[in-house]
Amino acid sequence: MSKLLEMQGISKSFYGTQALKDVDIKIEAGEIQAVCGENGAGKSTLMNIMTGILQPDSGEIVFEGQKLSDLNPRTAQEKGISIVHQELSLCPEVSVAENIFMGRVPEKRRGGMVNFRQMRLEAEKVLDRLNLEIDVKKPLGELGISEQQMVEIAKALSINAKILILDEPTSSLTETESQILFDNLMRLKKEGIAIFFISHRLKEIFQICDSYTVLRDGIHVGGGKIDDVDPDDIVRMMVGRELDQAYPDKGTEVGKNILKIKNISRKNEFENISFEVNEKEIVGLFGLIGAGRSETMRTVFGINQPESGKIELFGEDITANNTRENIDQGLIYITEDRKEQGLFLDMDLNANVVAADLEQVSENNLVKKRKVKKIGKKFVEIMNTKYASLDQPVRSLSGGNQQKVLLAKWLAVEPRVLILDEPTRGIDVGAKFEIHTKLRELANNGHGVMFISSELPEILGLSDKILVMHQGELVGKLDAETATEEEIMMYASGRKNDFKN
Repeated sequence: MSKLLEMQGISKSFYGTQALKDVDIKIEAGEIQAVCGENGAGKSTLMNIMTGILQPDSGEIVFEGQKLSDLNPRTAQEKGISIVHQELSLCPEVSVAENIFMGRVPEKRRGGMVNFRQMRLEAEKVLDRLNLEIDVKKPLGELGISEQQMVEIAKALSINAKILILDEPTSSLTETESQILFDNLMRLKKEGIAIFFISHRLKEIFQICDSYTVLRDGIHVGGGKIDDVDPDDIVRMMVGRELDQAYPDKGTEVGKNILKIKNISRKNEFENISFEVNEKEIVGLFGLIGAGRSETMRTVFGINQPESGKIELFGEDITANNTRENIDQGLIYITEDRKEQGLFLDMDLNANVVAADLEQVSENNLVKKRKVKKIGKKFVEIMNTKYASLDQPVRSLSGGNQQKVLLAKWLAVEPRVLILDEPTRGIDVGAKFEIHTKLRELANNGHGVMFISSELPEILGLSDKILVMHQGELVGKLDAETATEEEIMMYASGRKNDFKN
């Protein structure tokens, strides 16, 4: 293998905060390298510099022995450096082929018209390279999330990529779908493509990566061959300390019932769902993609209305409540999609924290800046959020710190029952433990907590009680102390049909 790219002494600052300081990183052709670090460690900043999205304050980039200067996204693509972001940048309304060649569609010789036939043939070639059988004429929005992920990778490869950067590529995939992705990455590796793989899932890193680089607080703190370290070594480098335990201690007692769901249904989404959440209890909800988890919880919160069944909060019927009424009565839902549905990315931290309840910061229908700043600072710091200024836009924070602001926003309304949808997706181990600890603290203080997760270790480690859904039905209610990953997956995949409500 030959050295393909080397970045030397890369530094970058934002809002007076040093995001990267004298970072060195290199990769060879046919190498899969993990880039590890807590949220805010500088991973995304480094990759954005590599692809020309950002310019470094200092340092240099050498690609195939040539020093690159004034790199921008187009020149990076021309060189063969391509990135697949965690949030897919695709257009669901147009075809797969059009997505793959977006912005560079082949044209007919005369008239400048799009050569759709050539575009479809070229799209089929790049999908064949990934061993994918996808109809290139099909609208992208009709594909599942895993197929869309592979189309995004195909789009990156269609520019003759030599370096492929994948940012949390499995965050929305099942284990089976992730394995399909890994098989394709190994195929690309054999072709000599270098891959930077950003993931907080250490199991994946040790499964497919050849080497690793660890960043902490914008500084390169470790790197080398993956075979020379174990997961605990990576965690220690990431957080700069020992993590004595993966999950906080569980509660020892459960209080009275506070949320009761009785046989709620919505056509084509879920049917006859019943469960309870008690004080001082954390309930985990697991299911494969399409099981109806989020649809059920959004209905409980009042975003949608059930077509039948009953929802009770503190013994009161709230079935017909809207979201505002439920928030006022202490029930909240924290979305899995923080960027599209959870936060105002271009507004500052303070404004986001108070957004769910403006009455608490208003007098005579006028918002008081003093109150906004007081409440914003209080709850941002309760979540131990890393920031340079409370006035900076939330967009400028790392993904993990954005998630902390989202939780701060909902804690500011002083809820009694919390429903959280994938609360730690794309979060590093340190931030994950902080969020887990906060949820356990809330439960211990008498709150009811329910969360959806696609990670079995998290479901087992954090929950007191586990619910499992399959194809819109609640098929399992398990005690977290005795449940196993294998048992949960048996229910989730529909292979255990003997469960009764």
